[in-house]
Amino acid sequence: MAEKAKQRASFRLTNVSSKLSRNEVEALDSLAKKRGQQRGEFIRRLILDELTREKDEPTASPELSEIVGIRLMLTNVLKPLATGQKITPEVFDGIMVEVKKRKRAVAVETQQDLERA
Repeated sequence: MAEKAKQRASFRLTNVSSKLSRNEVEALDSLAKKRGQQRGEFIRRLILDELTREKDEPTASPELSEIVGIRLMLTNVLKPLATGQKITPEVFDGIMVEVKKRKRAVAVETQQDLERA
């Protein structure tokens, strides 16, 4: 009996709804179709992804992380070059190691700053 209750708890029994304008529905349907999903499953995935994102630690997209990484690399390479310093291969490798270590954290900070603005 406890097993059946546990199994029943995982069933999708509760409906969640919202009213949308025709334009919003068309945009939603278009996006769901583009992603190869039915409207209901697409909406469910959006909700579950958002709930998961809210539970987890702050994140930034891979694209933002890479953009921040490029920015960090350029900043750390161009300043010495602009001041006439030479960059050895070892120094460059060290810069790249630091960029790889820090880009995600800086991207998360950037994302949070953007969300606050």
